[in-house]
Amino acid sequence: MDTDGQQAPALTLRGVSKRYGPVVACDAVDLTVRPGEIHGLLGENGAGKSTLMKILLGLVHRDTGTVLRDGRPVEIDTPQVAADLGLGMVHQHFSLIEPLAVWENVILGDTGRVDRAAACAQVEQVAKRYGLPIDPLARVDRLSAGERQRVELIKCLRRDPSVLILDEPTSVLTQAESAELFTVLRRVVQAENRAVILISHKLAEIVAATDRVTVLRRGAVVFHGPTAETTPQLLARQMVGREVSLRAESAALGLLPVEGPAVADEATAVPAAVAPSVVEPAAGPALRLRDVTVLLGDLAILDTLSLDVAPGEIVGLYGVEGNGQATLGDLLSGLVVPDSGSVELAGEPVDLAKPGALHDAGLGIVPEDRHRSGVVLDMTIAENLAMKSLTSVSGAGGVLNRRRMHQVARQRMTEYNIIAPSPDTPVRSLSGGNQQRVVLARELSADPKVLVAAQPTHGLDVGAIEDMYVRLRAVAAEGVAVLLISTELEEVMTLANRIAVISCGRIVGVLTTEEATAERLGMLVGGVSN
Repeated sequence: MDTDGQQAPALTLRGVSKRYGPVVACDAVDLTVRPGEIHGLLGENGAGKSTLMKILLGLVHRDTGTVLRDGRPVEIDTPQVAADLGLGMVHQHFSLIEPLAVWENVILGDTGRVDRAAACAQVEQVAKRYGLPIDPLARVDRLSAGERQRVELIKCLRRDPSVLILDEPTSVLTQAESAELFTVLRRVVQAENRAVILISHKLAEIVAATDRVTVLRRGAVVFHGPTAETTPQLLARQMVGREVSLRAESAALGLLPVEGPAVADEATAVPAAVAPSVVEPAAGPALRLRDVTVLLGDLAILDTLSLDVAPGEIVGLYGVEGNGQATLGDLLSGLVVPDSGSVELAGEPVDLAKPGALHDAGLGIVPEDRHRSGVVLDMTIAENLAMKSLTSVSGAGGVLNRRRMHQVARQRMTEYNIIAPSPDTPVRSLSGGNQQRVVLARELSADPKVLVAAQPTHGLDVGAIEDMYVRLRAVAAEGVAVLLISTELEEVMTLANRIAVISCGRIVGVLTTEEATAERLGMLVGGVSN
């Protein structure tokens, strides 16, 4: 209890600061989280949210300030101390061991005798309680991104933390899965008096799911208060320090009506580069997939999938997570070779068994998991930008010209607004939005005929989403064929000229945005063609 006889806050931060040289990551941050409430934490990529959470988990030591747990000062020196204090976190980026089964990943760190049957039963119990269905015997490397996120959630919730920190928990979940998760969280918070910190870029999610909200900008708290007294517009403005186009970011944040393409009013007008464009018929598709099939044993992950994308067109590939989108992204990254079928770029067949063939043919890709296949985290910005164009920054005899590489990197950093101290900055230290800009800059600098963007706004803040939308539209306007792979219905309906629906590894329907409604798309996703 505190001095007023009230139950003490579950977690209190007073004046917490952290510097990295001249960079202030956290600037005298105050934060109070009470039992029985969901507290939203908002901020742009690089605003200090991750550093603050690392301080709470014992991964980073604060320079100044105080942390109190249940009203008592504590020193969180290690992750074990954080766990002993009842702090648990579900990270946005997965920390699973892929060759192991779900149950094996969940019990990692346990001591004593391993009981497989008991562990599987416990996984199933937690999964059922929180509405996170998963097969405990499934290998993690065969799970979709959404299924892997469920494993991370189960892994944390199984340890029954008193303070639960969720970092972008719905970034790879469907709308229905997200709604179910928050329904369960609300019930658990109220029934078990837990405290929850929800880190999210989805403004509608924060407004709908939280009791209080704190906004960070450039490491400092710029707003805090009851969620009921805020609006998405107010929160967006506080996050970025300026007015933003809610239409541009609403497709990823769930703010648009889903009956059909929204009509912007003056308050939510979209920049011209974001507004849907009309595509004139081209001589032939820039990208053509014909009867592409990928098998996993007897199971067809992609089942005779066929799709065309014309120059200057954005085709949205929409469907529930786990229906083959990840495999298609891997195939177009050159990581998977199909068992049958063909891929053509500009009318020419591509030998998918040949490393680098898709890039050489003119395909660029922004992969779904940028950490897994988009960047090398421990390499610098300059090295990541040069990765696919080494000849352009090499001198006589193929010797790398580092001065030229840095010069090109500085140009790309300026052009794509990559915010970092220098081209020698490791990509690992960048925010998610800046990491995504590195990937986009590298792919677009090769002047591709086709750009594949897989879940391009996952984990990005409102400003970065707006920037991504503008760039995708601008690329299409220059004649590049864009394949947008997304589980966000509003994102697809905002950006795409046509929407192809994928279900069970097959294209089950293709609609123009004028034809597309939430009901028609939902029926196609569910396997109903009429």
